[in-house]
Amino acid sequence: MNLVTKEILGKWKEYTLTNDLGMTVSVLDYGGIITKIMVPDRKGNIENVVLGYRDYLDYHQNSHYFGAIIGRVAGRIQGSTFEINDQTFTLAANNGDNHLHGGPDGFHQKVWKVTPFQTEEAVGLTLTHKSIDGCGGYPGNLDLLVTYTLNNENQLILNYQASSDQTTPLALTNHTYFNLSGNLKNTVHDHHVTIDSSKFVELDNDLIPTGKRIHVEATPFDFRNERVLGDGFTDNFGQNQIAANGYDHYFIFDHTMKDEAILHDPTSGRMMTVKTNQLGMVMYTANSLDEGLPLQEGLSRKYHGVCFETQGSPASLHYDGFPSVLLNADDTYKKQTVFTFSLMA
Repeated sequence: MNLVTKEILGKWKEYTLTNDLGMTVSVLDYGGIITKIMVPDRKGNIENVVLGYRDYLDYHQNSHYFGAIIGRVAGRIQGSTFEINDQTFTLAANNGDNHLHGGPDGFHQKVWKVTPFQTEEAVGLTLTHKSIDGCGGYPGNLDLLVTYTLNNENQLILNYQASSDQTTPLALTNHTYFNLSGNLKNTVHDHHVTIDSSKFVELDNDLIPTGKRIHVEATPFDFRNERVLGDGFTDNFGQNQIAANGYDHYFIFDHTMKDEAILHDPTSGRMMTVKTNQLGMVMYTANSLDEGLPLQEGLSRKYHGVCFETQGSPASLHYDGFPSVLLNADDTYKKQTVFTFSLMA
């Protein structure tokens, strides 16, 4: 186990966690951003499997949210408003008329306080941040604690904990783009995905949930048995077309399988499983990723990564039938997501 810290741009710190198997995870205190994850392929080549900027200055804006902690609410809040006990709260509109990923003052652009830790079996970081009442338009003073843990089973464990002195919406996630081909050799067209979900949430033309849940049967959204991601990029199914010929949808977990999601790349042999106590996730396939951005291993392309944003659904703020994302005053928010990296048998 090992942990190395280096200064970035004279104002940030990047922490690199290394386990006994040689897997490494690098994280900035700015935005809690995962900048790099290095894991081996079937030939033993250790390569980066996430998207990150070549120039760290580009993380200042990070309009694609590479690797960042997202909050208070991940996803789009319709009309940038919500109600709690008949009181209307108005948020900053940063996606047309809607509020996206915590707004322009979201957690992805905060410097978090970081405390490293290390044991015989794991190495990690504890990140803390206090979001004050009214920040971004959200009510309540919110105390946040996010832990990144890397163990010797090649598991990256993300634990989220929070409490507020007022009832407030909270749906935290991490926005890492994964590409198991390694060093961005290919897009994710040929990645295989399994999702333990029989329903997904319909989107309108502005990518806002309509409140309708659609059964995945006989659609490109049926990942209950693994399918190739690229199927949905070329299918004329309306929901794929709305999402710029891809996926940007919330999948509701059935919780019937061992893992909530599985990603693997047949060429490299790498596999990643996702285990979480979240009720669903947004799978986003970089359909709107700007092309030509200077990333660590080359220039960005559409479909260059896939995000598994395990989270609650902000649709619950406007529609019945969804589990609430409201954190009541003095309750404790506790969520966990485990990303396990391995090789296909």
